[in-house]
This record gives sequence, C-alpha cells and structure tokens, in this order.
Amino acid sequence: MIDPRILRDDPDRVRAAQAKRGLSDAVVDTALAADAARRAAIGEFEAKRAQQKQLGKQIPQAQGEEKQALLAQTKTLAAEVKAAEAAQGEAEEAWRAALLSIPNLADEQTPAGGEDDFVVLETVGTPRDFAAEGFEPRDHVELGRLLGAIDLDRGAKVSGSRFYFLTGVGAELELALVNLAMEQAREVGFTQVIAPSMVKPRAMDGTGFLGQAADDVYRIEGQDMYLVGTSEVPMAAYHSDEILDGASLPLRYAAFSPCFRKEAGSHGKDTKGIIRVHWFDKVEMFVYTTPEEAVAEHQRLLEWEKMFLDKLELAYQVIDVAAGDLGLSAIRKFDCEAWIPTQGKYRELTSTSNCTEFQTRRLDTRARYAAGAAAGEGSGGSGGSTGSGTEVGPVATLNGTLCAMTRTIVAILETHQQADGSVRVPKALQKWMGREVLEPLEPARG
Repeated sequence: MIDPRILRDDPDRVRAAQAKRGLSDAVVDTALAADAARRAAIGEFEAKRAQQKQLGKQIPQAQGEEKQALLAQTKTLAAEVKAAEAAQGEAEEAWRAALLSIPNLADEQTPAGGEDDFVVLETVGTPRDFAAEGFEPRDHVELGRLLGAIDLDRGAKVSGSRFYFLTGVGAELELALVNLAMEQAREVGFTQVIAPSMVKPRAMDGTGFLGQAADDVYRIEGQDMYLVGTSEVPMAAYHSDEILDGASLPLRYAAFSPCFRKEAGSHGKDTKGIIRVHWFDKVEMFVYTTPEEAVAEHQRLLEWEKMFLDKLELAYQVIDVAAGDLGLSAIRKFDCEAWIPTQGKYRELTSTSNCTEFQTRRLDTRARYAAGAAAGEGSGGSGGSTGSGTEVGPVATLNGTLCAMTRTIVAILETHQQADGSVRVPKALQKWMGREVLEPLEPARG
C-alpha cells in the first residue's frame, strides 16, 4: 500500500497519480474520511478506557452506597468500552480497505494514458526482410507442426482452448531456455529458486493481484488457495513478516514456476498458437533492495532482460509503459517487445516493474539498517529506532521477466526460420540443444 503520510500530507499528489492512471480520485476523499473516523474512534476508545481505569482505582476506597453506585457505573462503562473497542476495530478495517484500494503512485517519468500511450525508448536490431530473402515467413503454428515441436490439437483435446503440448524439439527448446536463463541469472549474482505455484490469499492480495487483476486469477475451488500468474507472487511473500538485514540487500532471486492466467477480457485475441495461453512456464527475477536503490536496480533488471534477448539474436524494442497500463503495485514498468515477423509488429516478451515499498507494506517485510541509514519519508519509508544503533525501515521490491517460455519460443521460431521450414538455433542455445539447426520432420510445402 502507499505511505499513509503521503495521503495525509499531500493528498493532491495522490489525486494527480490517480488521474495519470485514468482513475477516479474519489478514493482519496474516501480514504481521508476513513482515516479521520479511525482517529476519532481511537480517541473515543482510549478516553473510555481511561475512565474505566480511573473508576477502578476509586472502587477499593469507596464504601456503602457510594461503592454500589461506582460498581453500577463500572458495569455501564464496561459495555461502553466494549462498544468503543468494536467501533475502533470497524474503523481500522474501513481505513485499511480504503488504503488498499489506492494503487501505487505512478512515477513522474511514467507516461500518462492507457495501453496505447507507451513511449518507445529504444529499438534494438533490425527485423529480417523475408521478401528480400525470397520467401514468405511461416507462423509459429506451422513451424511447430513441421518441426514436431508444438501440438495444439491434442492440447485442446486434453485441456481445452489456449492449451498445448511442447513435444520433441519444442520441449528441448523450453528446457534450453530455462538453462540459459538460469545460467545468466547465476552469473550476475541471482539465487536460483523453484517457487510454488499455489499460494494463500495473503500472498496474492499482498502483491496486488486481487485488485484490478482479480478476474484473471484462478482460485482453487474448495480450498483457500490460488494459482499464481507469475512467481512474483510467491517471491514477494517469501520474506513476509520478516525483518531483513539491511546490509545484505539487495537480495536477488531468479525463480522458475508454471504460471496460470484466465486471460479474462482476451476473447478473440491471439486465439491461434501459443502467444496468449492459460498456462506457461517462466523464469522471473525478483529483488529486495533499499528504496534509495530501487530506480538504479530497475535499470539493471532491464539491462539483464536485454542481455538475454540479445543472446537469442532477436530484434526488439523497449517501451516505457503508460500509467493506465501499470499493475496495481508498480510505479514504472519497461517492456521489451520482440518483432514477430508474421504479425508484422512487436509483441511483449519481458517486462520489469519497480514496486517500491507497496508490496512490502502489505506483507510486512522490513529491514534493519544502521542508524541514520533507514529510508525516511522522502522515499515513502517509516524508519523506527530499535535503541541499539540500528533502525527498522522500508524495503523496496522489483520484478522482471527473464524468460516467458511460450512467447520466447514463438519469437525464436519465426525470427530464425529458413525457407525449407528448418529453424536456426541461436548460438547461445546450441550447447543446450546439441544442434545448430532444427530440421522439419517432413518436407515443407511452398
């Protein structure tokens, strides 16, 4: 959640952030009113409790009718204290609910607007000119069939639409990508993780996925559990309710997990192939760091994503995602979009988001810093002295896709295809694939 002090001290900043996302600012007034009601309820409860304690001191010294009157007053006051305590609890819940309804405050540099209002920051590589090479590129569905790599028909038969089997070299290609991604992550200092794909509600809510993205989340019927759409969720909850050693930051994790998404609202979009599916595997980078380092770490995550795409010899562009297209937790997000030849456009392959302290506030993750080093209000923090030369302060989280398998496979097959239906294996993957070319199982037609 956002820092409550920003809401109280600078509500216009929150209103402006809502407008930048294209959202109503009514939540600001609702939250301010809830905060005022909460403070009033706390004051009422504390006043009643003080009266109760004072009365308790008078009773032992009283006698006769005076004592009986005090005892009767005590009984009445006890009921009032109980009611005031309940009212305080309700006010606290209303305040928390109001605060949780406010997205993270979009960064000043984040473009305003919706999905189509992104800004292209960089274009890397040049898309192949298949016309100049003398042949029409095949899409990944046809290439997958020729190579025996993707079986969509049996995926639909077994599991329904937007499911698939990766077979033969398709399965090999995914495993090669996992190995390459984990190798790169290890070499730049990430701890490798195999993360669970089922989590409790707190993990899902703590990362903001039960907010605007709730319709895209699978809930396990009969159990209080959810299937994750990204290993960002379990990794954000990994250190929940912990106080980390500030000197150990940043903590960098590269987590592999299956990911599940309903693809709500995507009816009719990308129904062919494996670009938009209900399940895929992914290697996700996740970082805990100090609020002061979050912006620099965000740039590092982007560079590591670009490094990986460069190894795959893909043409891509980097975009600065507009505020209205950000997730609930992010203040800024960069996407790397690879060129897909048969679609004639760039499609998202990776994204990296700076979530500042939004998730760690919800999940109660903090760090113990040397005195004076804990982040102050300027970064939305709330340091507190421990009386031992250290302070407990906020922690920022960031996430970044290193490799989402299905879309990456689409980009590789279509980019590196050859006229006979074979596909050249990028050099970085050859040691994992054990070959330089993926040969079709049958002669290609046309």
